Amino acid sequence: METDVVLSSGFLAFARQTGVLSAVEDSALQVGGVCGTSSGALAGALWCAGHSATTIAEKLSAQTPLSLLRPGLHVWRGLFSMGAVLEQLRQWIPPRFEDLERPFAVGVMGPKGEPRLLFEGPLPEAVAASCAIPWLFQPIELDGVLYRDGGAVDRTAVKGWRAWRGKRPTVLHLVERTGGAVAKEGSIPDDLCVIRTAKSDARFWNLGDFDRQHTEAYACAREALMNSANG
Repeated sequence: METDVVLSSGFLAFARQTGVLSAVEDSALQVGGVCGTSSGALAGALWCAGHSATTIAEKLSAQTPLSLLRPGLHVWRGLFSMGAVLEQLRQWIPPRFEDLERPFAVGVMGPKGEPRLLFEGPLPEAVAASCAIPWLFQPIELDGVLYRDGGAVDRTAVKGWRAWRGKRPTVLHLVERTGGAVAKEGSIPDDLCVIRTAKSDARFWNLGDFDRQHTEAYACAREALMNSANG
């Protein structure tokens, strides 16, 4: 039976995300669909586009986030533009959700501060929007609507994902919170296999010990997946 994979938000948690995806690749898990928010949206989009977890780790650790920061023209919307990030994404992933081989969605924050799920239309723009931390980065406009980082209001997007996909076996990678929304008691369904990893050590100027964080997340994911498979 196919299992969906949900990747939570986590501040620059690229090493944690790729560690978990590496473990998924090495498991017997048959993945049906993927949902991601913020760093989870970025890693998940690349993975659904056919990049291996190892390749994603290489791409996302090749430069510091600081190198992609550009001053925004409309500072009242955010200090920095997502333009350089968007340009990079357009080189790595297809132009539309519909071009992917499996269902994929990203969690974003709508114009009224509400959580939303995007699963069709322009893909790089949706992923960039899911990473646009409010007031630090300028929002991304899609069909006349401004979207920002979904982790600010819902770090997992599980509710929206299941509303779209229905209730099915699901693995959730939950990165320890650095910022963003606080998970409410009971907000994570009991039937999920939850892989919990520590928060990222990354900063905009330094991603920290990427290999160590990746390895730690891989170990957490392997244990959780084995425990889930064993019942």
